[in-house]
Amino acid sequence: MTSEMPADLLAHALEAKGFMPEDEGAFLHRVARERLLHGPALEIGTYCGKSAIYMGAAAREVGGIVLTVDHHRGSEENQAGWEHHDSSLVDDEFGLMDTLLVFRKTIARAGLEDQVTAVIGKSTSVATWWHTPVSLLFIDGGHAEEHAQNDYSGFAHWVMPGGALVIHDVFERPEDGGQAPFHVWQRAVESGSFEPTETVGSMRVLTRSRGQAGELVG
Repeated sequence: MTSEMPADLLAHALEAKGFMPEDEGAFLHRVARERLLHGPALEIGTYCGKSAIYMGAAAREVGGIVLTVDHHRGSEENQAGWEHHDSSLVDDEFGLMDTLLVFRKTIARAGLEDQVTAVIGKSTSVATWWHTPVSLLFIDGGHAEEHAQNDYSGFAHWVMPGGALVIHDVFERPEDGGQAPFHVWQRAVESGSFEPTETVGSMRVLTRSRGQAGELVG
């Protein structure tokens, strides 16, 4: 079985709205293929579904399920006046970002509705009732310090032993990008519960090396 992204799903991933370079998407797909054999994948930060296609493709190939959490009102950097704002995603009635419909169409067009399940809500709210061990946790939500740290605090302890913690947009130098994801990566390493394993671009993977799913991490 090839580890490359199936051509039909790669086309959908490249067409989907989002900010993930193709090499990082291919890397996420490979990690998901490896981990979905052992348990579900959980994504924090859906946006319009680009990264969910990469993981959903892996689920279609090897089995498993991808759950993706988002309130679908956009992160700070998606709001009006910011660099990554897309006015086509603003709901006319409420004047707020709403990426849910675009996400649903993106996943449906890719034929991945059986593999990808949306959980709609703030990650802090979902974290209060989440009790499912995951084999892969992909943190790619809000990049403000508070939100990035909350995503880690809410879900990192649910990564099963040997499972993967994947953090996107990790930049060590402030001139290259925001520092919150890098600080989350540092926190994970310093906790002693995760060991860095691989990096492609701004995406870093750590493996849970200590503790059981559900046991709090630093």
